[in-house]
Amino acid sequence: LAGCPQGPQEGPAALMAKSTGPIRAAGVVLLREESGLPLVCVLHRPRQNDWSLPKGKLDPGENEIIAARRETIEETGSDVVLGVPLATQRYKVENRPKSVHYWVGTERPGGPGFTPNKEIDELRWLPVAAAIDMLSYPRDGDLIREAIGQPTTTPFIILRHTEAMRRADFRGPVDAERPLTADGAQHAVRLVDVLDAFDIRKVYSSDSLRCLDTVRPFAHQAHATVAHEPLLSEEGFASSPTAALKRLDQILGDGAPAVVCTHRPVLPTVVAHVAQRLGLSESPKSNLAPGAALVFHRGSAAVEHIDA
Repeated sequence: LAGCPQGPQEGPAALMAKSTGPIRAAGVVLLREESGLPLVCVLHRPRQNDWSLPKGKLDPGENEIIAARRETIEETGSDVVLGVPLATQRYKVENRPKSVHYWVGTERPGGPGFTPNKEIDELRWLPVAAAIDMLSYPRDGDLIREAIGQPTTTPFIILRHTEAMRRADFRGPVDAERPLTADGAQHAVRLVDVLDAFDIRKVYSSDSLRCLDTVRPFAHQAHATVAHEPLLSEEGFASSPTAALKRLDQILGDGAPAVVCTHRPVLPTVVAHVAQRLGLSESPKSNLAPGAALVFHRGSAAVEHIDA
């Protein structure tokens, strides 16, 4: 990281491991609509002399979702909202296995605009067939076909709060006041870019402090109000699960891109209920780690698990 002191110089074994290890990357099939027809963004890379889709390697410790959005902004100048995940490409580069996670992406206002540079010297917005013909790799054409076939979706995110102080160590009068740890607070900041990538508009949270503090950094950046939901706390849910699920139905019925932050004991029932309401054939696993989330892409059967 910039500004961090360098550690001891790595030996040959460490350098060899780096040069032969797997490459992780992320990208987007970036779409816009003109006159009712979809256009696809394709890029020319002068070093490779090829036409490709927006993508790039993950920075150390970076989440695929954050990387996909960052690389798209850097390469195209367009800000992007992520939709459903697409097929992961897997191939080898100089005998190193490489995986590239892709999402459908649509433009939103606020990007810096495209400026040709040594990495990307030309950008074109093309109709689907022309974009597929322009691309240098058939696998990228397959991604476009997959992306165009996806329905319009709206994200509904169920989030477990980040790491909190252990119950045994907390000396406060009520468990609802148990705070996040320092790591949990840092994790909450990392979640800002993840939630922003899905253009979340509404924020709902258990009224327990550890949940509220998990979503407050994002709400602050997004200028959103955090709706306190006592029924989605551990205590509130245990006292009246029927009322809690009724409230969850009201939140789902709003239809806006939303996040709901709650607790581990509540997750199995909440996740199963949301899956049933959205008509999914089976419920995804609900054993989320602190700060992990499930993204239900309403309007499709797609559900993705996120560890930020």
